[in-house]
Amino acid sequence: MIAVLAVHAVVALACAALGRRLGRHVLLVGALAPASSLVWLATGPSPTEKISWLPAVGLDLELRLDGFGTLMVALVGGIGVLVFLYAWHYFGERPRLVLFTSYLVGFAGAMFGVVVADNLLVLYLFWELTSIASYLLIGFEDEEGVARSAALQALLVTTLGGLAMLAGLVMLAQSAGTYSLSGLLGGPPTGPTVAPALVLVLLGAFTKSAQFPFHFWLPGAMTAPTPVSAYLHSATMVKAGIYLVARLAPAFAGLHEWWRPLVCGVGVVTMIWSGWRATFQTDLKLILAQGTVSQLGFIMALVGLGLPEATFAGVAMILAHAVFKAALFMVAGIVDHEAGTRDIRRLGDLGRSMPVAAAVAVVAAASMVGLPPLLGFVTKETALASLLSEAGWPATIAVAAGSILTTAYALRFLAGGFTRYATDDREIVVDEAHSPAAGFVAGPVLLAIVTIVAGVFPRLVDGLVAGAAGALGSEGHHLALWHGFNVPLLLSAAAIAGGWLLWRYPPRAVQEAAARLPRAKMVYASAIVALNRIADRVTSIVQNGSLPIYLGVIVATAVIGPGVILTRAFRLPESLIIAENSIQAVTALLVCVAAIGTANVKRRLGAVLFLSAVGYGVAVLFVIQGAPDLALTQMLIETLTLGLFVLVLHHLPTHFENIGWRLRQASRLILSILTGVTAGAFALWAAASRQAAPLSGEYLTRSQPEGGGANVVNVILTDFRAYDTLGEITVLTVVALGAAALILTGRGRSEVPHNDEELVGQKGGDDR
Repeated sequence: MIAVLAVHAVVALACAALGRRLGRHVLLVGALAPASSLVWLATGPSPTEKISWLPAVGLDLELRLDGFGTLMVALVGGIGVLVFLYAWHYFGERPRLVLFTSYLVGFAGAMFGVVVADNLLVLYLFWELTSIASYLLIGFEDEEGVARSAALQALLVTTLGGLAMLAGLVMLAQSAGTYSLSGLLGGPPTGPTVAPALVLVLLGAFTKSAQFPFHFWLPGAMTAPTPVSAYLHSATMVKAGIYLVARLAPAFAGLHEWWRPLVCGVGVVTMIWSGWRATFQTDLKLILAQGTVSQLGFIMALVGLGLPEATFAGVAMILAHAVFKAALFMVAGIVDHEAGTRDIRRLGDLGRSMPVAAAVAVVAAASMVGLPPLLGFVTKETALASLLSEAGWPATIAVAAGSILTTAYALRFLAGGFTRYATDDREIVVDEAHSPAAGFVAGPVLLAIVTIVAGVFPRLVDGLVAGAAGALGSEGHHLALWHGFNVPLLLSAAAIAGGWLLWRYPPRAVQEAAARLPRAKMVYASAIVALNRIADRVTSIVQNGSLPIYLGVIVATAVIGPGVILTRAFRLPESLIIAENSIQAVTALLVCVAAIGTANVKRRLGAVLFLSAVGYGVAVLFVIQGAPDLALTQMLIETLTLGLFVLVLHHLPTHFENIGWRLRQASRLILSILTGVTAGAFALWAAASRQAAPLSGEYLTRSQPEGGGANVVNVILTDFRAYDTLGEITVLTVVALGAAALILTGRGRSEVPHNDEELVGQKGGDDR
């Protein structure tokens, strides 16, 4: 598994380095990456691999392959290869095709990492990499504002959900005492934090798989090139949320009463709402996009139950959906490529011009609807039967209603793209198109053949599906083409008939009324506008050009965060010593007096002198504690700093500004006191929280035998931390050079007038 990830990284870099020489053939090189996962899968790989990375924080590169991972890897790799070959025909010679290929290879590697990661933090890492790759691919046509907006929308929605998911995963891991996904599922944790953690994880899964109310980003992502839509947004990336829910549901669905109503409810609402919206779209890709969201809701409802039969059906639907939806997107891309438009109001009888593409579309759409003897029929019958036996009639009827919508938008896609059937305000402009090259339709044809063969002979894929379901705790279930005349078959027939009626006699008034309802995308847009306004307002306050305001915001941020934690975790050391002798006490008192003087003096030069007195006082404390070398360093630094301050003060007003507003003066005083209290409390808390032995003992022990010196500090500076010392010397050298430059520059300048009278006098002298 690590080798496969390495191959993806190498291929991505190779495409970036050599792509300009290869032209569009770089896509063929990119196909080697997903192909490597298929080759690796065929070799019977080791089920687990691990590389220790950051064990102290539970971050190890733990990878694990089981039956469910095998199915997902087969989809990522198999459809990935077909998409790269399809893209080779889809794109002409384009200047930025190198970047596109590298992005697509990077996505394939990230998605592979998601489905094999066994460490929760590694899973999150690959999860976010898929979002970044999706952002780059959706916005590939970045000269278009629509593409940039859609890419940003997808990134914001999925990454915000991902951040929520990260918080949930950390909470689950802390409750379970392990960051291993298999360990977490093997012993599900309990406790007050588990339920909120699961809600956060589900939030991430819903955003990734475009579930209601986060469904709006996926149709917007259709501005991406069609190969991206066929790969990321139908077969792989959008399955990541479903993949995670399918992993968690068998372990947690039965432990929390709210799980099944929430997950299945969101899935069913997504299926019906997006299916309805697909029935009146006029863009071929938008019809498929809304249909994809609808089908994702269907699968989410199945796997979210966490019950054996429904889990088996959900896994089978993952396979069937990836196959027929990738084929449909590829056909939509072929139509757009050859006809120059995807608008069904402008397309005519393209079935005669491109019969092979039309045949593929018919097969894939029929599988999506659930017509026998296709794979979609086999999996849909299994799904309805599982819902009827494990979820009851309400869920079954809701899914059957969603299936009516599936039939309606499938017919709309076929009739609008390949026939002259009149829909809406249709004005046919393109009635003929170039017949696509054989290689262009090869990928969709292969997927259509898989749909047919796997439907007629479901045993060919039954082992793959059963193995995937078995990894999720679903044993003893198998795919079959015919289960006899039963309720699921009756429901399927009713859904097909109802879908035909809905397509043939669309309720225009209902569609127009639904179009006027508030949409999630409008809420998103309003939220972005409000966020920008708040950001502008906050920026105008905290970034107003005032140095005291800048410093106050920084200090307040540094105080508030640690201060809240300290109020809960603070404890004094067991042995708290204020001062070891009177000299220490007197010196500390003088340092405090100098600090108070710094805050109260009116002249800038006086403040610098008081501040230097604080530094010299600390140096005296070093001498008292027996560290003369540290004291010498402190004095040198204070002296150098004092000189620099004096040079700078020459160009500043003599006195500090007079603060007339008492509230502003009080706020500075309060912030200063809080800063001092927090810093002191943090120092005490850190000393009281020490668990491991300090390093000073090791330095004392190893100084003579390993450093050859009796002076421990010297050995530390010259041997143990020589690079740090070199860095400090470099800093001092740069500071000295800067100081010298300031002095020389000051000498070369003429005297600058300090007030208006001197300036007037100079002008008068010049006039004379």
